[in-house]
Amino acid sequence: MFDKLKQINELRKMQQMVAGERVTAEQNGVRVTINGTLMVEEISLNPELSQTGQERALKDALNDANKKMQTQLAQKLGGMMPR
Repeated sequence: MFDKLKQINELRKMQQMVAGERVTAEQNGVRVTINGTLMVEEISLNPELSQTGQERALKDALNDANKKMQTQLAQKLGGMMPR
């Protein structure tokens, strides 16, 4: 029973660590910041781009931020997993 409680406590610690992570990606002046739960925290648009240009840059920035976060979390969590 104590092993299960210990595992739950470790999972909570991992969850808090993941939620605290932040990544920012930029494409053509459009900047996106996401957290470890992949929720968008901030978007900054480039007013010099056309609507189509902003849409494309936003999509690319979101995809880039997601890839960066996945890589960052994989590295951090990989070191925390029991062997």
